[in-house]
Amino acid sequence: MNDLFSGEDHIVVALDDVCVDVNCGLHPWERHPERPTRLLISVRLYAPLKTPRAADEPIIDYDVVRDRIRALENEGHIDLLETVADRIVESCFGDARVVACRLSIRKPDIYNETRGAGIDLFRTRKRWSAGA
Repeated sequence: MNDLFSGEDHIVVALDDVCVDVNCGLHPWERHPERPTRLLISVRLYAPLKTPRAADEPIIDYDVVRDRIRALENEGHIDLLETVADRIVESCFGDARVVACRLSIRKPDIYNETRGAGIDLFRTRKRWSAGA
């Protein structure tokens, strides 16, 4: 991660706990189209502060990522949270100024004894572009 940030200042644009109902999961009870799984998705977009922008415009438009997350509700069944993450990452890197993104995806209702189960993912544009 040293060459990614290399001492530069970055802005981190955040979306916290975007709640969507997605047909997602491997368990039999997660495969009923009439009972989607509630997901809480948080995203961080990293961009160098030197990124050029007009003084009255936001540096990163997080509506694009929010819209992508909300669209998951209409995409049919998705087995893995990793696939959900891949679809969101693509929208994060739709803005050329974003050099990295971090996602957290939680299923808050899957187990009674936990606040949530899920994944965290950190991707850099350099590795994502290379197909790694």
